[in-house]
Amino acid sequence: MKKITLLLCLLFSLTALGQIKGTVTDTNGKPLPFVNIFEENTYNSTTTNELGKYELNVKTPGQHILLFQYLGYKTAKQIVEIDKGAVSLDVTLQDENIILQEVVINPKDNPANEIIRNAIKNKKENSEKTARFTADFYSRGIIRLKDAPKTIMGQKFDFFDEILDSTRSGILYLSETVSKITFQKPDKLKEIIVASKVSGRDNGFSFNTAASVNFDCYENYLPFQINVVSPIANNAFNYYKYKFEGSFFTENRQQINKIKVIPRRTNEPVMEGYIYIVDDSYAIYATDLTIKGSQMQTPIIDNLTLKQSFSYNSTNHIWVKNTQTLDFVAGMFGIKANGRFTYVFTNYQFENTFAKKTFTNQILSFEENANKKDDQFWNTIRPVPLTNEETTDYLKKDILQTKKKSQKYQDSLDHKHNQFELSSIIGGYSYSNSFKKWSINYDGPLMSTSFNTVQGWKTSVGLSYYKRNEEKRSYTHIGSRFDYGFAETKLRPTVDFQHKFNNTNNSTLSLYAGSAASQFNSSNPITAIVNTVSTLFFKDNYMKLYEKNFASVNFSRELSNGIYGSAAIEYAERKPLFNHTDQAVVKNDDLYTSNNPLDPSNESSAAISKHNLVKGNLNFRFNFGQKYITRPDGKYNIPNEDYPTLYIGYEKAVAATQKKYEYDLLAARIGYEVTLGNKGSLNLNIKGGKFFHADSISFVDYRHFNGNQTHIGQSENYSNVFNLLPYYAASTNDSYFETHIEHNDKGFIMNKIPVLKLLKSQLVLGFHNLAIPSRIPYQEFSIGLDNLGVGKFHLFRLDYLRSYQNGYQGDGIIFGLKILDAL
Repeated sequence: MKKITLLLCLLFSLTALGQIKGTVTDTNGKPLPFVNIFEENTYNSTTTNELGKYELNVKTPGQHILLFQYLGYKTAKQIVEIDKGAVSLDVTLQDENIILQEVVINPKDNPANEIIRNAIKNKKENSEKTARFTADFYSRGIIRLKDAPKTIMGQKFDFFDEILDSTRSGILYLSETVSKITFQKPDKLKEIIVASKVSGRDNGFSFNTAASVNFDCYENYLPFQINVVSPIANNAFNYYKYKFEGSFFTENRQQINKIKVIPRRTNEPVMEGYIYIVDDSYAIYATDLTIKGSQMQTPIIDNLTLKQSFSYNSTNHIWVKNTQTLDFVAGMFGIKANGRFTYVFTNYQFENTFAKKTFTNQILSFEENANKKDDQFWNTIRPVPLTNEETTDYLKKDILQTKKKSQKYQDSLDHKHNQFELSSIIGGYSYSNSFKKWSINYDGPLMSTSFNTVQGWKTSVGLSYYKRNEEKRSYTHIGSRFDYGFAETKLRPTVDFQHKFNNTNNSTLSLYAGSAASQFNSSNPITAIVNTVSTLFFKDNYMKLYEKNFASVNFSRELSNGIYGSAAIEYAERKPLFNHTDQAVVKNDDLYTSNNPLDPSNESSAAISKHNLVKGNLNFRFNFGQKYITRPDGKYNIPNEDYPTLYIGYEKAVAATQKKYEYDLLAARIGYEVTLGNKGSLNLNIKGGKFFHADSISFVDYRHFNGNQTHIGQSENYSNVFNLLPYYAASTNDSYFETHIEHNDKGFIMNKIPVLKLLKSQLVLGFHNLAIPSRIPYQEFSIGLDNLGVGKFHLFRLDYLRSYQNGYQGDGIIFGLKILDAL
């Protein structure tokens, strides 16, 4: 009954609203997009759309004073009488007269510099005025494809054909949200989504949120892909030059100074454009700033423009942001895209303090049926009118969605995509039933053929079944793989089963069984493709294998917010393996090493004897301070970089062929990656562990460390590898402690060095340490350049390393090829 009463109250309150709507143009009749419109001395505001049209809802009848504010134009004041229903009000804005008057405080100094210094000096006070508030928030995002190619690298590009017009252009993404936010600077947020709408998806949940668009120029950095220096950061003069371009006066006779923002070095994470500063208070009046994608290390984006407008309330003397837009142009592989995200903040309520439990780890949630609001609701509450393009897209995709949901339509698509071709035999094939949400997949041998000295040429094919539940975001997977080594003449099959129960705590059950040729180091430090090249062309057969016939079961889930647990048990039979081939592409007198990592020169010896055991694992992960988003379709976790992540694990081996193979292992790891302002990021990885009752355990169960003898790096960073350490030189069955520290300057230093700054690279410094009993500690020091490449493709890295163990041990060059990690 309470819900019904509340619904009726809401309905009557909505019908009581008045509405002012119209078009804003310049003196030539040209529509002005994104004009800042607000009621005087209130926080009721809106903005015009791309066609200059606006709608402003008002809650009380009577006289209302509206202000129309737009950069480059005089602010217009209009008085409107509201009774009931809608009032039409078209407004024409006059060009602003920007006066280049004498603002010189120090005749030897640039007047803009003095204004910026005062803005920096007063920003703490100005920021504090809006440090705690509640508000209503509206966002709309639109992304368009432009002149999409028909093929990319010889492959058909037809994913979006249904939404593209004859010029192969169209709206790829359109969504809106309405929410209520509670915010406390610098980053405490609680957001409740009242309504969410995604074009073409009647059950869609938009990811347009207030948390992702908190661009506050009063802070030192703007959080894009990397931290971008604010034009009024404490150290802004190290990155920007300024030019005073004049001033003008608002309707209440406040002087606004127009300052041109000019980067000192265009390849650094800085913006260019204009910032408008209020005289006397030195608050921000507006921003119009642009940054290139390369400057924020997002090469797919060509440029991005941030515009913000602030309104003034003479009652409390606060300038507050009420509209914000993000415009971008992007492109890659001949695909061109552009888009705009519009944000409107209204109905501010400023607070001196919040209750202690106002903010929790849940930063966003959805009201019930937030994605089920009808057109009448949206037409009433939407502060920015839709353009004809957007209205058409909603209608078109609503019709298309109904069509797409039909079994007939989905079967027709499946019929097209389920066509089997001759190339599918080696490349793979998928047969889907989209209506029933299942597929059968065949993995061909094209991407899974490799070479090692144990199996010779090895190929693999797979067959799997996959069924998904889109509402629960759960799935079931049943698969099998068949590996065949031609030199070994042996087939090794494996089967697996996985079921994810839900998307709330991510409960997942996994079963595995079969026979495999496995690396002694279960982390698989050397990949099949690198080992193939290293072996065939250089006769460096670093991959060492043993046979594992096994069956295992694993269950994992989130136990509580930020605390994850998993338990696993495995029965395994382990057998030694030997080399079966000396094939090589490059012929020389060098011999392959044996498959025994403990005695590489002895082909007849083995690192292990045949044995069986049962091994159990219990592991926990603690993501301290983890934030999360709650949606009807699940929980989405957001790591908190203010805190490290802690891993604790316990492993026990029992029921072995011989008692000597049984042991206990207690291990822990701390991982921490933190952003250091605009000075890059620091990655820390510390591991430690202790074996008990493990004097004679199998070499398989030793703690192996990720070495690298190929001089090829494949990972995004090197915080989990010793790049000059032989793969099994330091393996231990005792205690161990390893430390990896890596700092990536994200261009902070490299962008300032003449000539080298043209590389758009990143300086990386690394330190790695390994300590085990009865062995002198081993260290590596590295210096390198990351983000090397050309154009939009920066996929390479180059490092120089030196290793020490009771003195200098050696040095080397590591070539980083990140694309190999993807392959």
